Amino acid sequence: MKLFKLILSVAAGTMLVTGCTQQQARKPLSHSSGTFMKESVERNKKLIAGEEAKIESVIKKDAKSNYIATAKGYWYKYDVKSTATDSITPKKGDVAYFDYEVKDLDGNVIYTELELRPQVYLVDKQNIMMGMRDGIKLMKKGEKITFLFPSHMGYGYHGDDRRIGHNQPLMVTIALKDIKPEKEARTENESKTQQPTEAPKPTEEPKQ
Repeated sequence: MKLFKLILSVAAGTMLVTGCTQQQARKPLSHSSGTFMKESVERNKKLIAGEEAKIESVIKKDAKSNYIATAKGYWYKYDVKSTATDSITPKKGDVAYFDYEVKDLDGNVIYTELELRPQVYLVDKQNIMMGMRDGIKLMKKGEKITFLFPSHMGYGYHGDDRRIGHNQPLMVTIALKDIKPEKEARTENESKTQQPTEAPKPTEEPKQ
């Protein structure tokens, strides 16, 4: 009887050890969250460094222009700078009227100004490219500026699902046509839509 109990105890212990071993073997293998984050940060650093090197190359080739670096991580130059003494720039809630063109860093046109115009943008209340959202607020009426945006200020990893590829830095030229307060722009728009359409004048018949 004692022998039988001993055999049962040994068998149970063996099963317990085997069960634990099998459970441990089924654990999923994964990187710790800290390791994953570090690897992700390193990849992003390399990506940004590569894009900044390309942008620096563009700036060196365009040596006659004075490019200004921003704290947000993009660069710009004035093609047309306002000589007006006022310092009015678009602020949240204003309506900005502008035209723009999009190129890659080699100067190849991705979207022409003609196919993108006209742009009417409610500042900081509508979705546009992150870089443009910030850059427009630096501009005065009548100015034309060329911006060099790294991909994280453009369309990022996914691109725009059309012509802009993933992780693609961009050269964007913006011409700011006008700035108006939201209420003024809305009133003007309403008055235009309420005006009756003028009937076409009858064509005079040629005298016999």
